[in-house]
Amino acid sequence: MEMNMLSLSGFGGLLILALDIWALVSIFGSTAPNGRKVLWVLLVFFLPIIGFVIWLIAGPRSSTRHV
Repeated sequence: MEMNMLSLSGFGGLLILALDIWALVSIFGSTAPNGRKVLWVLLVFFLPIIGFVIWLIAGPRSSTRHV
């Protein structure tokens, strides 16, 4: 059985969508000013992979902390 990018694109797309939704929920739940939230949302929305990685490294965090 040969695995190529075409067969993985469905799962990869769903994974990227799930990660971006997680990032957007975290952005909306953060205590960052509204202007910054809008910029982060636009970055994640228009550049799903790159925007998510940048958000993961430098983005605002959710105001709720899990212990």
